[in-house]
Amino acid sequence: MTDIPIERHPLEPFLPDGARILMLGSFPPARKRWSMDFFYPNWINDMWRIWGLIFFDDREHFVAEDGEGNRTRRFDKDKCAGFAAERGIAMYDTACEVRRLKDNASDKFLEIVKATDLKALLERIPDCRAVVTTGQKATDVLTGTFGHEEPKVGQFTEFETGGRRFRHWRMPSSSRAYPMALEKKAGFYKEMFTYENQI
Repeated sequence: MTDIPIERHPLEPFLPDGARILMLGSFPPARKRWSMDFFYPNWINDMWRIWGLIFFDDREHFVAEDGEGNRTRRFDKDKCAGFAAERGIAMYDTACEVRRLKDNASDKFLEIVKATDLKALLERIPDCRAVVTTGQKATDVLTGTFGHEEPKVGQFTEFETGGRRFRHWRMPSSSRAYPMALEKKAGFYKEMFTYENQI
């Protein structure tokens, strides 16, 4: 028996009305690494910089400002969540209970205790036709759940569940541990969002 505590997912699924894309990571980092109470909260994770580059040509677009208009070292939750809702982009993770085997945010050291019920999650967003995984562990859980072929980075394969057909896009991780330049990562995400009529 291990004495490592089980962590339960601290956020509810973000499922805006009319969501057409579901983005799935693995599990949030430890709360001490959060810069906001929303998905991809770690200041050194580049997801919101990728979105800023793609949609606003400004990697700092989603960075919060202080009362004097200076940028802080936090992301702006209202701006991030508002934009995702406006674009019909849902967010959650493939694990709802984990053990963190090392004190960091790496997928490599996450032991999934309870996977998310992805079939039930997709039933809650009936307009969704595309699922985007943002890391290897999330990709493994999704393909393991639905039994389809793993897509190559930047590409998609397809799967069916509940009488609906989905595209599964595999995107590069937004973690800085993933060895790819921010601009190149943004290029992959831009191609996906363009295909899904988001740009």
